[in-house]
Amino acid sequence: MGAILKLEYAEGVSVDIRQKIDLLGEAAQHDICRGCGSHSSRVQDDLGRWVYPAIRPDGQRISMLKVLQTNVCEKDCAYCANRSGRDIRRTAFTPDELARTFDQMAHRRLVEGLFLSSGICGHADQAMQRMLATVELIRRQYGFRGYIHLKILPGADDASIEAAVRLADRVSVNLEAPNPQRIQHLSHTKDFFRELLAPLRKADEVRQALKPGVSMTTQFVVGAAGESDKEILSSATSLYSNLRLARVYYSAFQPVRDTPLENHDPTPTWREHRLYQADFLLRQYGFTFDEIVFGEEGRLPREADPKLAWALSNPECFPIEINTASQRDLLRIPGIGPRSAQKIIARRKQGRLRELAHIDLPPASVRQAAPFVLLGGKRPSYQLPLFDPTAAC
Repeated sequence: MGAILKLEYAEGVSVDIRQKIDLLGEAAQHDICRGCGSHSSRVQDDLGRWVYPAIRPDGQRISMLKVLQTNVCEKDCAYCANRSGRDIRRTAFTPDELARTFDQMAHRRLVEGLFLSSGICGHADQAMQRMLATVELIRRQYGFRGYIHLKILPGADDASIEAAVRLADRVSVNLEAPNPQRIQHLSHTKDFFRELLAPLRKADEVRQALKPGVSMTTQFVVGAAGESDKEILSSATSLYSNLRLARVYYSAFQPVRDTPLENHDPTPTWREHRLYQADFLLRQYGFTFDEIVFGEEGRLPREADPKLAWALSNPECFPIEINTASQRDLLRIPGIGPRSAQKIIARRKQGRLRELAHIDLPPASVRQAAPFVLLGGKRPSYQLPLFDPTAAC
């Protein structure tokens, strides 16, 4: 970046751009975006310490700077490292600082996209205006035409939401919890309907009218508020249906020191993984919410992925003849996904499939599929031991 730019901080402390990008990049990791990779996968560069491999909505992989405009926040979210009253170092980027820094990183080819969020200092609209001013500079002064994911902050007004949709390729509002009862366990300063769900609905309304190509997402913090998987997936199903969200992200709660939930048990990563698997069934496999199998207290089974759990709970639907099954029925078979189903349909045109080897699936998928299929009217020789999908959750 050349000479280090020295800037005077509000308290009179000299803070350089490198320190800010490090501090606010680290702060942004708590605003989880699973499409932005993990903590360990970020690029370790003198200026790109918070550059992550990310996947755009069109499937293209890019390097993304993930950063906060500020980590100063007056919200009291019980799980958040940036919550009000927590004794941490606070700072902020001015729009010009952050826009210029991003432009220099883009010119060095360190980044191809931006994920921008912020703490809320003052009214939400004021915080949004600083973020929007940053993106305006990046788009118009520096001419950046690449990918930008812009967070819409809780309680943002309609004008800010419209501006965000016009400027970004993706916008999102973190609902954090599946319903207003659960959000009360996480924050006393957030209104679920007015500050979280209403901005998400407004963003959908605006994008349909002005910029349909903009995608929308949200995120749930899993396990922090005592919610069940059934509650989370019920809310996700409604969002997919009513607001046409591109993705719902699920973030396993991890306790943060010096927060009200610091002694709360962390959510196991397998629970987050099961939620993503169930989510894929809803989005890509043609399953409905009513078909998802839940165990005690509305939890997804740990011992079986959601599709296998459904198959074991619906034995009357099997076995399925591979040579004649529709694409929909192929997608009901454990171990077979959309690409595998298309491959099977293509290979059937070349001749009858009589062996599992002819399907050309990975070994683990073959083992899952074997108990549920017929090949030319015959069962494959290998059979996976079956078990009760709801026995332990």
